[in-house]
Amino acid sequence: MGKLDGSVAAITGGASGMGEATVRRFVDEGARVVIVDVQDDKGHTLADTLAGAAVYQRADVSSEDEVRAAVQRAIDEFGRLDVMFNNAGFGGVVGPIEDTPVDEYDRTMNVLLRGVMLGMKHAAPVMKKQGSGSIISTASVAGLRGGMGPHIYSAAKAAVIHLTRSVALELAPHKVRVNCICPGGIATPLIARGMMQAGVAESDALQMTRAALRGLQPLPRAGLPEDIAATALWLASEDAAFVTGQAIVVDGGLIAGTRWETQPEFMREHRPMSW
Repeated sequence: MGKLDGSVAAITGGASGMGEATVRRFVDEGARVVIVDVQDDKGHTLADTLAGAAVYQRADVSSEDEVRAAVQRAIDEFGRLDVMFNNAGFGGVVGPIEDTPVDEYDRTMNVLLRGVMLGMKHAAPVMKKQGSGSIISTASVAGLRGGMGPHIYSAAKAAVIHLTRSVALELAPHKVRVNCICPGGIATPLIARGMMQAGVAESDALQMTRAALRGLQPLPRAGLPEDIAATALWLASEDAAFVTGQAIVVDGGLIAGTRWETQPEFMREHRPMSW
């Protein structure tokens, strides 16, 4: 038996990267899934490969009507909604604060924060009526520590973490759990996009990204989409039945501190104590 047998999930940004890995993992564990994305070709292809266990729903997560329709698709197609994974995102506006265009700020916040809020808003009444549910959102280590992402991206992810905690308090009496995941360096097409836009094949760009990320954190490998999918599965399942309001860090030890081998020698080598 799978950990999600009989469950229904909607996963935004589900056509590629961490979202795709989570769609596949959820289906393997018995769930039926609504893949929510704007990448139509990838979304339809993924749904087709999953043989009736998933359907594709196009939705821009910054549009309330489209998010509402995605939640309704889960009800219409599968009769319920047990897991809402607000995962869609992008890097957003980058550069110095003095050069940040307001329209690009708005677009970044609309996807990264408004999109999460809308997913929570429209999943909540369905789950409250059922008396159960798990809302999961993708935040970031950039929302926990400065210098790990662009300004506006980092601010949006910090807001996702605090929104998670606040909404968890509201929905807890209804047995609806609300948590978020804070990935570190995960090798996804999003991170490799610059190389892909320069003409590097996606498979080669991802391999180069994994190599670049390998030495970023104490665990000596890049984070993989499957690492996030495994965490989302845990949060979606009854294994995490007593977990809510949490920001789960999945970063290979990145924000724990300086890698051991780079610390000063006197900290790493044992020497007899002297008085």
